[in-house]
Amino acid sequence: MAPTAPPPLEGKKRRIAVMTSGGDAPGMNGAVRAVVRMAIAQGCEAFCIYEGYEGLVQGGDMIKRTEWEDVRGYLSEGGTLIGTARCASFRERPGRMKAAKNMVIAGIDALIVCGGDGSLTGADTFRKEWPGLLEELVSKQELTAEAIKPFKYLNIVGLVGSIDNDMSMTDATIGCYSSLHRICNSVDSINDTAQSHQRAFIVEVMGRHCGWLALMAGISTGADFLFIPEQPPEKDWKKEMCSIIHEHRKRGKRVTIVIVAEGAQDQELNKITPDEIKDLLSNDLKLDTRVTTLGHVQRGGAPCAYDRMLSTLQGAEAVKAVLEAQPDTPSPIISIIENKIIRKPLLEAVELTNEVAVAIKARNFDKAMNLRDAEFAEYLKGYNITTALNQPTSKRPENERMRVGIIHVGAPCGGMNAATRAAVSYCFSRGHTPVALHNGFSGLIRHHSDEPIGSVREVQWLDADGWTSRGGSEIGTNRTLPSEDMKTVAAVFKKYNIQSLFIVGGFEAFCALSELRVARQEFEEFKIPMVLLPATVSNNVPGTEYSLGSDTCLNALIEYCDTCRQSASSSRRRVFVIETQGGESGYIATIAGLSIGAMAVYTPEEGVNIKMLDRDIDHLREVFAKDRGQARAGKIILRNEKASKVYTTQIIADIIMAEAKGRFEARVGIPGHFQQGKEPSPMDRVRGVRFGVKSLQHLEAKFKLSKQELVDDPMSCAVIGIKGASVQFSSMLKVETEETDWKHRRPKDEYWTKMKPLVDMLSGRPPVEGNGELPPVVPVASH
Repeated sequence: MAPTAPPPLEGKKRRIAVMTSGGDAPGMNGAVRAVVRMAIAQGCEAFCIYEGYEGLVQGGDMIKRTEWEDVRGYLSEGGTLIGTARCASFRERPGRMKAAKNMVIAGIDALIVCGGDGSLTGADTFRKEWPGLLEELVSKQELTAEAIKPFKYLNIVGLVGSIDNDMSMTDATIGCYSSLHRICNSVDSINDTAQSHQRAFIVEVMGRHCGWLALMAGISTGADFLFIPEQPPEKDWKKEMCSIIHEHRKRGKRVTIVIVAEGAQDQELNKITPDEIKDLLSNDLKLDTRVTTLGHVQRGGAPCAYDRMLSTLQGAEAVKAVLEAQPDTPSPIISIIENKIIRKPLLEAVELTNEVAVAIKARNFDKAMNLRDAEFAEYLKGYNITTALNQPTSKRPENERMRVGIIHVGAPCGGMNAATRAAVSYCFSRGHTPVALHNGFSGLIRHHSDEPIGSVREVQWLDADGWTSRGGSEIGTNRTLPSEDMKTVAAVFKKYNIQSLFIVGGFEAFCALSELRVARQEFEEFKIPMVLLPATVSNNVPGTEYSLGSDTCLNALIEYCDTCRQSASSSRRRVFVIETQGGESGYIATIAGLSIGAMAVYTPEEGVNIKMLDRDIDHLREVFAKDRGQARAGKIILRNEKASKVYTTQIIADIIMAEAKGRFEARVGIPGHFQQGKEPSPMDRVRGVRFGVKSLQHLEAKFKLSKQELVDDPMSCAVIGIKGASVQFSSMLKVETEETDWKHRRPKDEYWTKMKPLVDMLSGRPPVEGNGELPPVVPVASH
């Protein structure tokens, strides 16, 4: 007798299954957790399919109904806890027929697949064949016509899990930044031993058809040369590479790093191997050279903050896409463009991805580059221009060369040095003169004329070359504003002939640029092009959704929280109340809460009150009452340092402890300046380079204007940043007057506040009293 299927759920509620397929990637578990909990929160039933398509074909215990607590602790785990496996049988129609039967028997009518292009192609093929597969199952009497009636259509949604970041139509895939973290940590360690012995190291990284990991690793570590599949080197690459490395060594550089993607080849499609490069450096340049192949270490380890956030946002959006889908809706993948979560057509993205490999095989490398996102080409251009010195064709005419003042303002943070190093390298490649203004405006005002070394110094190439991987600020920074002595600042600009200004820093840097813009009315010296690159752990600078340093901060904070949770979980009934930095902005607390699965997040924007604490304590009582010795039971509450003047971190912990009445306990964690991080994260490094180069290009464009034209041009005083789905410059005048909450030192519109309800939803925190509706997911642009 043919098996029956459970009746469909009422209304628009669905039975949604999630699976991971293809190569594992850090962050996949976060996607599984988000899908399961979002589905349950929306009144649906959630299922996990174990061992990828193999589990779908085998059925039985490989397809399991999954409850809320089953995915507890998933966010911090690497790999995929529900498994992945190659499945030859699913590639054949009989295998897909078995899979369809198993889904109908379980009552599943929607499938979310997290994997690479092959896995997603298979999923879309499954969807297209679905009606025919069911009809054939009925004709073979394996299912009844009545059983298949509710399952006329199958919804498929794709999440791209791939460390290679090789999918078109998205800036990042789940796992790619975690992999880049492993590579950068490895190369940073290699750099130390190379420095000691003046060695050269050839480092091979993953990427058969995609050079993203190699390119970003090259930028993040200041590599001397790199090889990627999309743009093979020129025919005389051996001569070019040796020339660049020789020039770097001649300038005093003690270490040489060459990054090679595993798919590297020359323009005739001959493979370029690490050993070939090693022989070249050893024989021609007489360098003591070693080869390191990182291999599968690039896949392992806990996901970084960005991959936890990305997988969570995309997993939640995938469920939303399932619930909104119509029978004729094309299967989407969930993408991210800059900071915007977007749905893109799955088949189109896969086709474009496959075209890259085809273009490379046909030696059409221009097409291969064009098929990559514009961001990819921009990063490659930035790398090339900041790495190769003495290129006569890149030099500006003498009358267009600037003396560029570079200053850091505010607290130190990760990425400041990467941006500065990029600016300095760009200056040398273009013929400009970089002038570092050490120790911010107070250093400039008080110590510019000190002997033998003042605070205003021209920067040499070698001085800045190793800064990319260093945290803090190598030229010094503080919170002093130019208004402390505007007259002296103007005099110093005149004395040292500062012709353009590149400011890197946080809200104080924003205030400093505002003051200099206004002071143009009185001082001719400030009628020069000026640009601000936001850099602060708080991410509270108006004019951008992303500030350098915030990603480094998040990674340091989740490392701290993971350690606390491990302690909390060991004793099971423990809550850690952890205080985060961020000033008057709750960005760090909220995104960290999303990334670690915090039970509650307290921010300045929302504040803290006794009703909120009472509700959260009731929730804790309920959660711990249900706990029956489950693993990973510890809880985290994040409180921004300025969330409340009354309810401090210690007081909140004390209240929880008192109200727990011995059933659980609370502890305080204050990571403090640990959150500013040690080495900058790869994201802060690569964005520091990209934004640094773009900032200098903006200064170049405005340098041609006369002083009056500069005053009349609002873009001559600008801030660079990410807004929505693009990187853009904004006029300081417009940002100051229209976008700034001066009282609270933050933007008026903080995009991330829309994520706060999702943090609460996925942690199971009850909704605010009187509002029984589930909060929306982050708004997205659908295409």
